[in-house]
Order: sequence, then structure tokens, then C-alpha cells
Amino acid sequence: MTLRGAVLARIRLNPQHRAVQRDLRDATEMHRTLMRLVPDGLGASPRQTAGLLYRLDETDTTSTLLVQATSLDLAHLPAGYGHGDLKDLTPMFSALTKGRAVRYRITVNPTKTERLPMDQKGKRGQRLPLTGPDADQWWTRRAAEAGLTLHTCLPTPVAPARHPSKDDGKPPHHHLVRYDGTATVTDPDTLADAVLTGIGRAKSYGAGLLSLAPA
Repeated sequence: MTLRGAVLARIRLNPQHRAVQRDLRDATEMHRTLMRLVPDGLGASPRQTAGLLYRLDETDTTSTLLVQATSLDLAHLPAGYGHGDLKDLTPMFSALTKGRAVRYRITVNPTKTERLPMDQKGKRGQRLPLTGPDADQWWTRRAAEAGLTLHTCLPTPVAPARHPSKDDGKPPHHHLVRYDGTATVTDPDTLADAVLTGIGRAKSYGAGLLSLAPA
């Protein structure tokens, strides 16, 4: 397996920091903050080129931001934003072998495209959020396409990614759901690519980052 480099930052957020409070309210602002951590000059699609993905893991007492990219400079976070550390993901990729049992966590934006009447043929329907069993089936299918066979699948609703600063007539949020469970690796190369590039839509707003650990 040929691997591209990637690092993961785990940042325990300071809930008293005004920039943290702003970013937790507005997914667009969070995206801007995190894009400062990757190099400049990455072309027309800097997030995609940098491989930037993130997920917010929250408990009753803490908010932890996981940020993944090919390169990250935590010195570019606002002073006092949080305490973070970096981890090289190469050992994790090297451990991905066919048949290996893993635990996973991912937050995703399950959607489907609205079907339009025949008289609107050629037009694109709206993207509609999936919930309940429909969302579970979406994730099971996308996991299989990414090289994972799921054994358990626990959904947890999480706060949507909101965009209160936007005023362009579009929906003000992205629906999100977190999945935790166990799975078996069926295709290590495809899975490594899915970890590096993310799964599904809304990758700029906290969806798509797949975390794996030995089961």
C-alpha cells in the first residue's frame, strides 16, 4: 500500500475563549479558523488539497476538536484557543490489513437527492437529509464502499453545522449524525483513501472524518 502522509491534531477547546464560542456557533467560522492551520498557496480547492477534515467530539464537560490534514501548524490557532497535540497517522495506516477488526467513529451528513417530476427532467432536485433507518442504511452502504464491513452501528444525533452568518437563501445548517461501532477491514487501500479524503458531504463543516482503532 502506497501511503500519503497525514497528521491528526487533538485539540481540547477552551470554552471561555470568544473565538471558540464563535466557531461552535458558526461552522463557516470554524472552517476559516482551521484553514489557517494548513499551508498557503494550495490553489483553487485548498481544503481538498490539504486533506483538511475535522470532527467535534463533545461530552458533558469537554469539547475536543479532531483535525486531520497532510500538514498542520497549531501555532496558527488563536492564543488560548485550546490545548492540542499532533500525531503521525502512518502507524495506523500501516496496521490496516484485510480481515482486521477495528472500532470506528465518524460524523456524517447523510443525504439523498430529491426526485423531480418528469416535466422537470434535466433539473437537479434538492438534497434532503436522511434520518433514522434511512441514515443507517446510507452509512452502512458508504462504509462498504470505503472498504469496511460493519458489525455494529450506534447512531448518535449531534448538533447540526449551522451557518448563521450566511444570508443567501440557502438552508442555514447541515444535518449531522455520529456513528460508533465495530467493523472488519475488507479493502485496506480503499479504506486508507477514505480516511485521507473523508466520506460523504459537508467535509468543510465537521463531517467525513473517519477514526479507526484496533477492536
